Amino acid sequence: MTAPLRLVPDEPDPAGRARPARALHAIARISHGPVPLDFDRLAAEFPAVQSGLALAGEADLELRLACTGPEELRTISTALYRAGAAKVRVDLVLRALTPAPVTLRPVP
Repeated sequence: MTAPLRLVPDEPDPAGRARPARALHAIARISHGPVPLDFDRLAAEFPAVQSGLALAGEADLELRLACTGPEELRTISTALYRAGAAKVRVDLVLRALTPAPVTLRPVP
């Protein structure tokens, strides 16, 4: 059985301030060059960076992005190359998968 699909919601600002809608969600997988990328600097410079994972494998870093639109996504991709990324792969997030609650049944 598969979990129901839900559209990725835009998260509200905890302080209640108005901010641009971040409806374009994406995952960026990055292979850095000779020098590792500074995740903290990237996150501070770009509000679209929501979280990241350091990986062992084909990619070195994975960033979860929530952008205001395609222009911001292009800006971040360009900035990643300028920061020293050797390869950047961006995949758009269409939906978030949420597991359905498990229903326990009595054993006969």
